[in-house]
Amino acid sequence: SITAPRVANEGKKGESKTIELELKVLADVGLVGLPNAGKSTFISKVSNAKPKIADYPFTTLVPNLGIVRYQEYKTFVIADIPGLIKDASKGKGLGSIFLKHIERTKALVFMIDVNDEDAQKTFDILYNELKSHKAQLVKKPLLVLITKTDTLPSVSIPKFSKKLQIIPISSVSGDSIPKAISEISKLLT
Repeated sequence: SITAPRVANEGKKGESKTIELELKVLADVGLVGLPNAGKSTFISKVSNAKPKIADYPFTTLVPNLGIVRYQEYKTFVIADIPGLIKDASKGKGLGSIFLKHIERTKALVFMIDVNDEDAQKTFDILYNELKSHKAQLVKKPLLVLITKTDTLPSVSIPKFSKKLQIIPISSVSGDSIPKAISEISKLLT
């Protein structure tokens, strides 16, 4: 037989609380670039992620995560962060929201379109936005991928004022993708 209480006490007024939770992406590598730099195409080529890809800015509005397999049993998680623009650290173009997602990454991959007329300026904009958001972000290991090399008959590697590791790639043709994955994996060791 089930015993049920025969007497109930009058309850007290309950408490309420409003809590705001913020979810930050947890990835090993964050892809950083201007809108349409080729981040989504790259992550779709190297991982299991299936982001929306289109030829207009801000196609990616939320971070996409992909698992990249390299060597026989090793993997890392890569995050495709929506494109950053100048003053992103001040909230322009939802930048402050996007920047929060790369705080927990171990390494950064800057992606710059080979057709960009001033790659150094683009790198500086991205670098300074990261630094303005949180200074320790720019202390992470990083490399630069020059993307969309399939769009030009011959590619000249842009010169940067800082000593950076630069790899020209084409996510469409697959040119230098294995080399890029290998070098990214080295940033994590």
